[in-house]
Amino acid sequence: MRDMIVFGEDFGGLPSSTQHLIKNLPNMGKIIWVNSIGLRQPRLSKHDVARAFSKLFSSNIAQPHLSNIRKRGEKTCSIEVVNLRTIPAPSSKLSRKLARNLMLKQLKPILHKHRVESPILWSSLPTAADLCGHLDESAVVYYCGDDFSALAGVDHDTVRDHEAKLVDKANVVFAASEKIAEMFPRCKTMLLPHGVDVDLFATPTIRAKDLPSRSKPIAGFYGSLSNWLDYDLINYVCAKMPHWDFVFIGPNELNYNPLPKRDNVFYLGPRPHHQLASYSQHWQASLLPFKFNRQIEACNPLKLREYLAAGASVIATPFPALTPYSRYIKVVQDGEQMCSALDLPQTQQRLPSGIVDNESWRSRSEWVRQIMELL
Repeated sequence: MRDMIVFGEDFGGLPSSTQHLIKNLPNMGKIIWVNSIGLRQPRLSKHDVARAFSKLFSSNIAQPHLSNIRKRGEKTCSIEVVNLRTIPAPSSKLSRKLARNLMLKQLKPILHKHRVESPILWSSLPTAADLCGHLDESAVVYYCGDDFSALAGVDHDTVRDHEAKLVDKANVVFAASEKIAEMFPRCKTMLLPHGVDVDLFATPTIRAKDLPSRSKPIAGFYGSLSNWLDYDLINYVCAKMPHWDFVFIGPNELNYNPLPKRDNVFYLGPRPHHQLASYSQHWQASLLPFKFNRQIEACNPLKLREYLAAGASVIATPFPALTPYSRYIKVVQDGEQMCSALDLPQTQQRLPSGIVDNESWRSRSEWVRQIMELL
């Protein structure tokens, strides 16, 4: 069994692909999860100040994340979650060295305490690059789920420099989409599309109590309200389709509410991941209303397969990750076409079951384990 150190997003927040993959890895040894070490310098905003205080004053001692203790065959193991105090997205040579030494000073005693030996260093964040070669690791894995050079909220030049170093040090690069895979050397890059928790989204569940209970059909979206959603399209469709209700679920990452203020638009705010099926199984259409930009061109959204497993019709603006499922998805170019798609009688019919049954996170993680055993 192989020990691991994982540099990822904050554990226990919105489930990321890294969390799904690591939690489903079979027959691994000790797993130390290091919460996000940042992709940009903090700014003088309420959100950033609150986050900085949280990072500075939280304990960095590893604690078992009890809700994720899993039986794997005959073994029981847990993910130990660590908060490190560091300099987010350091850019200069001096700040990068200071950040590396600060993290090593905190992390090495934790690894010693938990007897972590020759771990695989897995990073989903380019800013872990400077730790490569300093943790007695047996191999380095870079899992890239986004085109960071196009991702909003990132110090692009700094992160690009870190990523180049991480790719150079990595034994293997896992890329979440074909577009991302094209960014890295073919000799060490492997395509690793996102998976889905089939049991969670395909098993029938009760209807969420806060879904609109009117006689209208419902079109829904869950995910962050961010700048990659097409709000002009959303506003047009909501105005033209008063006989539909529109439900939006997720955190608002903007400093204003971008959704139209109409009596057929319902913003419910964030909901826990394990509750999402109680919404998506009971609305009539699942929406993916993205703007087409570099970020969306490279994306492979987790919600796509979750929507397909839940069974409601899916209506989306075009992006490459839709291609394998094009026979099941209504792809629209603008608001008028989305309105027409919603008006089709078959939109309120359920999708066939089993579309993504062979794409579970469990099967993705088993494949990852087999690759890592070769490192």
